[in-house]
Amino acid sequence: PRHDTSSEADGDDRLGLQGDADGECDGDSKADTPDVPPSTADLDNTPEYLNKALEGLPPRWKNYWIRGVLSLAMISGFFLIIYMGPVTLIFVVMTIQIKCFHEIITIGYRVYHSYELPWFRSLSWYFLICVNYFFYGETVADYFGALVQREEPLQFLARYHRFISFALYLAGFCMFVLSLVKKHYRLQFYMFAWTHVTLLIVVTQSHLVIQNLFEGMIWFIVPISIVICNDIMAYLFGFFFGRTPLIKLSPKKTWEGFIGGFFSTVVFGFFLAYLLSQFQYFVCPVGINSETNGFTVECEPSDIFVMQEYTLPTVVQNTLRQKTVNLYPFQIHSIFLSSFASLIGPFGGFFASGFKRAFKIKDFASTIPGHGGIMDRFDCQYLMATFTHVYIASFVRGPNPSKVLQQLLMLQPEQQLSIFHTLHSHLRDRGILPPALKITSVILR
Repeated sequence: PRHDTSSEADGDDRLGLQGDADGECDGDSKADTPDVPPSTADLDNTPEYLNKALEGLPPRWKNYWIRGVLSLAMISGFFLIIYMGPVTLIFVVMTIQIKCFHEIITIGYRVYHSYELPWFRSLSWYFLICVNYFFYGETVADYFGALVQREEPLQFLARYHRFISFALYLAGFCMFVLSLVKKHYRLQFYMFAWTHVTLLIVVTQSHLVIQNLFEGMIWFIVPISIVICNDIMAYLFGFFFGRTPLIKLSPKKTWEGFIGGFFSTVVFGFFLAYLLSQFQYFVCPVGINSETNGFTVECEPSDIFVMQEYTLPTVVQNTLRQKTVNLYPFQIHSIFLSSFASLIGPFGGFFASGFKRAFKIKDFASTIPGHGGIMDRFDCQYLMATFTHVYIASFVRGPNPSKVLQQLLMLQPEQQLSIFHTLHSHLRDRGILPPALKITSVILR
């Protein structure tokens, strides 16, 4: 028994997962690095024509041009996707989510595969399917209850959705227990936790991106755009003016880039909010047309997208020599969103940098030349999406009458009638209903 225990511990210790004697982990120490083959993510995958075109430039400027060209291409693709509408955006978010999950799981799989242990990758993808089934099922039932009620198969799935989701997860849980191999229990539980943390970071937060999208495309476009702006402007300010290191996890980050990115992002977000607030296509919640069963973005804009007059503080009045200014309330919200994207959002990138240093990799993958993997581009986006969702729920969104109505339509007729009489009595007692409706009430009774 003593020999088995030592063998098991030795197998786990070679992963660098044991505690450090000094109480802290050094990501650069050899003992803390998994003993696995190097990742292909660190290989140069820049297209040959770009390498030839830029071969005469110093490495720093060559990387600058590669990043710039690919950034412009991605921004152009982003505009095209927005033009194609909310359905395309949902599929793009799902695709990005799957790719990010794949990149993180692949890092774990390199550790796991070196011991030839079963089922890790299969179970990871199975749990991804289960979690997506749960979240997207909840979204469909929440936003499109009326549509669900018209389709009998969807009624069954909606009614037992949580039970089905739990049963699917239990099946994966049992498969994991059956896959446990003697002498490698600890490693397998590490990998089980790895999968679940990845699901929490990637799937849960990408689902919040879609939740924000349903509130109106502006809540999707502005947060993503300001993170992109902050990333670009911080890079430019750091490239041309950077002298003072910001954080050890990212040696290339500088205070000059951090501060310059902050002010640039606030200004950019303010004017982008002004531009988008003028169009119903961006400000209206994404709904569904009961006649065509298709998505629609038509509505009467809410108050935060209607121009308001604001009185300026006295100090500002003396400077600008005017007392009031006309703004969309959403422009004020954009200042808070931009501030978060500039001051807190980068910590998502620092977190990812620490993760990559722990595993001795430069990037999560080599999908985008000059940028790394998809996860390298979306590490800050997921944190931003979560903040936006919390911000909407805390400071913007009130009770949603359309959702309440959808829930009412799912009740039995006698339950609907009971709610009608209760609401009618309540409004009558408060004097809100005109006298003519009182007569109608007597007739209905």
